[in-house]
Amino acid sequence: MKDDVQSIYTLQFGLVCLSSFLFSSSFNMLIPELPAYLSAMGGASYKGLIIALFTLTAGFSRPFSGKLTDTIGRVPVMAVGSVVCFVCGLLYPVLTTVAGFLFLRLIHGFSTGFKPTATAAYVADLVPESRWGEAMGVHGICFSTGLAIGPAIGSTITDHFSIDVLFYCSSVFALMSILILANMKESLKEKQRFSFSLLKIKRKDIVEWRVIPAALITLLSYVSYGAILTVIADWSKYLGTTNKGLFFVVFTLTSLLIRFVAGKASDQYGRVLILKVSLGMLAVSLVWIGLSTSSFSLMSASALYGVATGMLSPAVSAWTIDLSDPAYRGKAVATMYIALEAGIGMGALLAGWLFVDDIKAIPTTFFLCTGITLIALVYLQFGWKPKEQIV
Repeated sequence: MKDDVQSIYTLQFGLVCLSSFLFSSSFNMLIPELPAYLSAMGGASYKGLIIALFTLTAGFSRPFSGKLTDTIGRVPVMAVGSVVCFVCGLLYPVLTTVAGFLFLRLIHGFSTGFKPTATAAYVADLVPESRWGEAMGVHGICFSTGLAIGPAIGSTITDHFSIDVLFYCSSVFALMSILILANMKESLKEKQRFSFSLLKIKRKDIVEWRVIPAALITLLSYVSYGAILTVIADWSKYLGTTNKGLFFVVFTLTSLLIRFVAGKASDQYGRVLILKVSLGMLAVSLVWIGLSTSSFSLMSASALYGVATGMLSPAVSAWTIDLSDPAYRGKAVATMYIALEAGIGMGALLAGWLFVDDIKAIPTTFFLCTGITLIALVYLQFGWKPKEQIV
């Protein structure tokens, strides 16, 4: 009963949410403008690598961030992610070749490899177990608000100033995220001092096998997001949308609205039921995106996509914590995020392979993503057994 009445809305929870908002705004404000920026440099055939390289290093760094989160603490690992965003924003205007740009995308990926891993563990430390779904939903609202505002800000800055100004603004947002972290209390009770020996990763440090069911759902459901990040700016422009970031604004706003109730619903009705409903909605939205013939139709599909992801994200995050061993919470979260980055990377590569400035290939991309999403739904319905659940 005490867990049920204990408030999750503490100062530390507020600070971590604000830091996540600024962090997600920092890296996501670049997304709508990067495909055209790369094409202008002569790298149109490498558009799929904009997201794929980012997610490659994000996924590669997860075992390290997971281990460090469980040893040296949550706050230092969160800080590393924000620092990477800050530095990369300053370097984009300097490295102006295709090779230099792709190198920076590779380095930039370390940011999301570190900060979200430690943040999820930090949030789980702060709130009662019975309210993990609600807490993940509220934190997701803040993170997703950054995802929504970022692209819109990015397109506006580029239209009125220049893309170099956009890169510097990205650094400013990351810097503010770092300053907030400096005032946060560490939540890991038994922490160690950093030593380079902690960077030695053994096979057992890579994957938390208890959370594989949640990781599999994450992998399959985020393939579509990788495709969206790669081609939705071109698809939006083709269908008559003037602001290439508007798709992200619409789907994130609906995602925010549903998160107010989705997290609590997963606490009350169970993670798996909510995941099944959200995956069904996700599949419908992807077909709708592919069939869209106008800006209004695309934005409507974007709204449904937002509802689906707004239900799915807090449920799968809380399910990951449910299934994990408390002593390896960082590794469990890292495992889920490895799957997330792999899914996004696969979607980006798929979209980049099908779409080389050929607009007619975009609907096919989303239809293939629909099929992959349905595999996740089939697994939950027929493959996953409740006995696998630890909690």
